[in-house]
Amino acid sequence: MNDGEQRSRIRSWGALTWSAGVLVLLPALPWCARNRLPEPLATHWSGGTPDSSMPLWAAALLPTLIWGLLVAAATVLRRRGGLRSRARAGAATAFGGVLLTGAQASLVHANLDRSDWREAGPVGAVVLLVLAAATAAGLLGHLVGRRGATGPAPRPPADGPTLDLPEGEQVVWLSRTVNPWLNLLAAVTGLAAATAVLAAAGGLIGTPWTLVTALAITSVVVLGCSSVQARVTERGLDVAFGPVGLPVRHWPLDEVESARAEDRTPAQAGGWGCRLDARGTTVMLRRGACLVVRSRTGTEFAVSVDDAERGAALLNALTARRAV
Repeated sequence: MNDGEQRSRIRSWGALTWSAGVLVLLPALPWCARNRLPEPLATHWSGGTPDSSMPLWAAALLPTLIWGLLVAAATVLRRRGGLRSRARAGAATAFGGVLLTGAQASLVHANLDRSDWREAGPVGAVVLLVLAAATAAGLLGHLVGRRGATGPAPRPPADGPTLDLPEGEQVVWLSRTVNPWLNLLAAVTGLAAATAVLAAAGGLIGTPWTLVTALAITSVVVLGCSSVQARVTERGLDVAFGPVGLPVRHWPLDEVESARAEDRTPAQAGGWGCRLDARGTTVMLRRGACLVVRSRTGTEFAVSVDDAERGAALLNALTARRAV
């Protein structure tokens, strides 16, 4: 499986996990609280007062159907291919998922422990928070979609540990590695944190801040270590982490002593993810070839990426040309 196919597979699994999670949450929120909800439920407010109602089954089913239609439309848009289509699909599903689950949680919370739907509490302030969160999620989904759809940059057509670069020629080497298991772990822990928050917002449970914080931090950290992109240009080496390419670690050419390709395993590195040892830092996402950079201070940085030998050769050639 090449790098493009691997990224496409990861995007598909991520979209499937998000779609399935929202699909389960939308009917589950009112159903789990059914013994504490009036029948029917208040579903529309005017001036802070409920003015319309809906049976429990309809309140659970309607947003689920809307989500299903949105996912179907986004799937068609995504399969059209292209940077813009993928970005729009990512933005739509991220915005829609957060908006629908947030609205469902606020609806359940407003109706909770009310004997009649006309006694439901107001939802005005909560709606603003949900809209803000959905907008932020949509922007993030658009950014991830654009980055995930970016094709590989051109590579220098040469082999060997060094390259003969004509004077004035500009070359770029780019390689990306994704660990699907770390992506899945980040998705599961993130979905668990979101589920706990929504359940607490709906009044189903108390707010488990310790658990939510731990799950959210785990999700963010694991997601940041689940993918890496290495780029060699005339500026030096840039290594970007995570699906949005942040943070970025940069080595200018005058700080690079040498570069090489070396096969390493998780056992040698001390495990998966970012590992520290006496030699320096290793970013281990899969066993096999790593790009190893030795700085002029004597420390080493290794990252597991495809085509590491070509990247090392270009970095050595650029370093040598700068030193002349």
